[in-house]
Amino acid sequence: MRFDLLHPADQLVMMMNRIYYRGMTTTSGGNLSVKDADGSVWITPSGIDKGNLRRDDIVRILPDRTAQGRHRPSSEYPFHLAVYTQRPDVGAVLHAHSPGLVACSIVRRIPEVLMTPEIFQVCGEVSMAPYALPGSTLLGEKIAAEFGKGHSVVMLENHGIVIGAPDIFKAFRMFETLEFAARLQINALKIGTLRLLAPETAQRVTKTNLANYPEMEFSGHTSEEKAIRRDLVEFIHRSYQQGLFTSTQGTYSARLSDGGFVITPYGKDRMYLDVEDLVLVRDNHCEKGKKASRAAHLHETIYNDHPEINSILIAQPPNLMAFAVTDATFDPRTIPESYIVLRGIHKIPFGTSVFEPDRISSELSERSPALISENDS
Repeated sequence: MRFDLLHPADQLVMMMNRIYYRGMTTTSGGNLSVKDADGSVWITPSGIDKGNLRRDDIVRILPDRTAQGRHRPSSEYPFHLAVYTQRPDVGAVLHAHSPGLVACSIVRRIPEVLMTPEIFQVCGEVSMAPYALPGSTLLGEKIAAEFGKGHSVVMLENHGIVIGAPDIFKAFRMFETLEFAARLQINALKIGTLRLLAPETAQRVTKTNLANYPEMEFSGHTSEEKAIRRDLVEFIHRSYQQGLFTSTQGTYSARLSDGGFVITPYGKDRMYLDVEDLVLVRDNHCEKGKKASRAAHLHETIYNDHPEINSILIAQPPNLMAFAVTDATFDPRTIPESYIVLRGIHKIPFGTSVFEPDRISSELSERSPALISENDS
């Protein structure tokens, strides 16, 4: 989908609907805005149910600060305008009251972004602005000051989160990823001691190009491949809705009878993935014009070593990931179902999936069909 072709009002309705129905803000809390090319700012209204927004509810604030629309703009519009003034590179501002981040704001503790490389890559350095009255000029000044330091993700003491990004869709990905980090950290601290990565270690992994396949010439899509694409998209969407994936992480693949496989792409929002977005990989080549998941070489190694394996999943569910980022041990024998399905499950060192895919493959077996990768997945 070409999100840039959507009208700003439609973008805001679409994204607020997603935030609200993901349980990431309240009926009355949070606001979004998008800066238009003419300098206008489109913003969500004040006092309107966040779960029932329509296009004509959105307010347009002109460059002279007069408002157009049938509602008043959000009471917190001053800090939106302050951010745009401070940072001309920002094209959208997101403010919400998600449970995990609000909890962190109350205890004035920024979620650790170095629990996984993905959190660090997506969110970057996070700051916290001192408390000020919502809707006040002072709050806008305090938020703008943090953005002026170069931060794009700013926690608000006893309030919530503000994110500035080139567009509202990237802002959401950053927001969802940091909320995942907050939930993960809360879960992790209940069971063990948190283990963090060094910044250079996280950067080494995220900068490693793992899916630099040469492109293949198009030779048509078989009925088998089309069925695989259909089924994978269904599972990807289900995984997202169940909170097992986020917009930025989660990988499925399935093997084809000709030795190739179909896998999720790199850098695509999991909620909006469709059959044409998935990537065919065959004979160390991938579809023209597409970029396969960074984990594609790992999947390929496993398929080559294990003819009995026909599908692979990599995910970061926040409850299970608590074991990946702490010293706690996961025991599948707690209930019969988990032991029947998982059998043995153990941890592998961080970086193994990136730099030692053969080791990952050798660890998998009928008695150990799943692994926990430290600070990874």
